[in-house]
Amino acid sequence: MQRLSSFLTEDKNTHMEHLEDNILNAGVDGARESINYLRSLRDMLAGKSKSAVNVTVKWDGAPAVFAGIDPSDGKFFVAKKGIFNKNPKVYKTKADVDADTKGDLNIKMNLALKHLPSMNIKGVIQGDFLYAKKDIKKAQIDGESYITFHPNTIVYAIPAKSPLASKILRSEIGVVWHTNYRGKSFESMSASFGEKIASNLKDSRSVWSVDAVYKDVTGNATMTQTETDAVTLLLSAAGKQFNKVNKATFDGITENEELLTRVKTYLNVKVRAGEKIADPSKFVTDMVDWIYEYYQKEIDKLKSEKGKAGRTERRKEVMAYFSNIDKSQIVALFELYNMIVEIKLRIISKLDKAKSIGTFLKTRDGYKVTEQEGFVAIDRMGKNAVKLVDRLGFSKANFSDEFIKGWQK
Repeated sequence: MQRLSSFLTEDKNTHMEHLEDNILNAGVDGARESINYLRSLRDMLAGKSKSAVNVTVKWDGAPAVFAGIDPSDGKFFVAKKGIFNKNPKVYKTKADVDADTKGDLNIKMNLALKHLPSMNIKGVIQGDFLYAKKDIKKAQIDGESYITFHPNTIVYAIPAKSPLASKILRSEIGVVWHTNYRGKSFESMSASFGEKIASNLKDSRSVWSVDAVYKDVTGNATMTQTETDAVTLLLSAAGKQFNKVNKATFDGITENEELLTRVKTYLNVKVRAGEKIADPSKFVTDMVDWIYEYYQKEIDKLKSEKGKAGRTERRKEVMAYFSNIDKSQIVALFELYNMIVEIKLRIISKLDKAKSIGTFLKTRDGYKVTEQEGFVAIDRMGKNAVKLVDRLGFSKANFSDEFIKGWQK
């Protein structure tokens, strides 16, 4: 059985799973952890002082950037995600950057190498680029003047006459920091989430940096008693539903890596189509058909009989789950999945009320208001984390051609 932390690659923040997918990834334990995360988030939003969870905001930045001191030689470096390769790829000079990158990535890594040393970074930290000076634009949105930056899918907008806008306009780059690393070598480093990073760095006129740590600066993100009671009822129903699903139903997916991949791929197909699981029974029927057809297409592509036979046998092994487990149990599992998604969306909606920077999607006709990319829920030890994203909102927009992305010129 894989624990939640196993999905953060080698304890590094290079991959993070959706809260609801944890019931597929980690089975009974994952379902229990997901429900407990939601209970803790309810408690936090209800104003209880000691919640068992921390929250960070998922900024839609790009590219990822690592910076700090190489423990092997004490020299400052910047890096992309190759830092955790068997042979760590880090950049300590402009020549290092130029030899391995090109285009916009080259520009941003060189800017990071030039300006981040002024912040007196200790250890190793990870964040996401928000902008370089050239990326800052002026925009009129609903009759108001803003400065904007658009690193990926979401456009971030700040009132043009605000003190924050002045600070951003003075800077050369903007970065959001979200992960701290500790260890005597890159290979042995472990990630800590939810810590304040930017506030512990030396101020730099050339760098605007911000922590991803969630802060309700508006006072609007506390749940009323009625809202708290409604979430509590949903959590109670999810707990009862969890008890209806037997261990074999969870384990049959969790312990079969290929089936797990196919199920999660099908879920993403539905997300891209903007379709939620409206009818779990129909969803399961359609998923079984889709998985069967997936393998049929694979088989049809092969020319040799040996290859076809091998792929046919693989299909048989994967499809055995749907013969061995009663359909009502699989439906019950996805009913639980739906319940977790519903509670998650209520939590996201409340968390989003605390945002202090405008978030929009850019269309060919103008701008459309949107929520933030999402949030990350972190246990109190700062080691286990899951992401909370409105997949039919942000994820669909991320895949959609309707919305202009920051990298599209």
